[in-house]
Amino acid sequence: MTMLLRVCLIAALLVCYVLLSCASAHKRRRGEEFQGADKNTDSTIKVKRNYTRAHDRTPKAETAREEVKKTGSKKMSIRPRSDTGCTKLGGICQSKRFICQGRYLKDKCSGAKTQNRHCCMPVGAWSVLCAGHHNNRVRACDAQGCGAFNSKGGKGFHKAVDLVCEDYGVVNAPFSGSLAGPVSQKDSGGNQYDGLKLISDVHCVKIFNIRPFRYIGLVAQGEPLGYVLPLQERFSGITSHLELQMCDGTDPSPLI
Repeated sequence: MTMLLRVCLIAALLVCYVLLSCASAHKRRRGEEFQGADKNTDSTIKVKRNYTRAHDRTPKAETAREEVKKTGSKKMSIRPRSDTGCTKLGGICQSKRFICQGRYLKDKCSGAKTQNRHCCMPVGAWSVLCAGHHNNRVRACDAQGCGAFNSKGGKGFHKAVDLVCEDYGVVNAPFSGSLAGPVSQKDSGGNQYDGLKLISDVHCVKIFNIRPFRYIGLVAQGEPLGYVLPLQERFSGITSHLELQMCDGTDPSPLI
């Protein structure tokens, strides 16, 4: 009897051991399956993220390039919103296909570039330079040459205008602006001519063969700048005059 009980107890223990072993093995297998599934899910998510990032780069770059292009085109097409910049100077905004009895100024008028509108400054915008004269008279041809713009003389063309003035005559400012210091130049014969520079928001001129009263500061239109120096001691038979030259080398004749 005792032997039978021992056999049953051992059998029961064996059955319990087998059941526990099976349960443990099953649990281990399920844990490995879950871990594998998690890894697959993570790798799928990573792949999707990388794919999204790779495909998101192109639109952003293209958008940035488009914005740069748009910004660049806007900068190039900036023009005044009104014609005030021209009208306050006494000019008229019009297309360049029309004749301007004076001089055109750029970037003073509104409208698209295709309209080609510029500011036309009328003749007589400047006052008389030589005191006591009713107008700005250009020096005619004499024994030493001619005073008109582009007249041939010396080794080249005359890129200025000579205005007839008496020796020691007072020279007035042709327009309001600022004095920008002394200037000087030499001709082909080595003769030096001194003068000053006068600038404004629109114009820039150099006036030679005068003795300035001062070289810096603001001046109003018609205010005395200096006096004319005599030339007869160096050039026999020449007409007394001052030399008016635009800083950019253009013809000042339409403005005087």
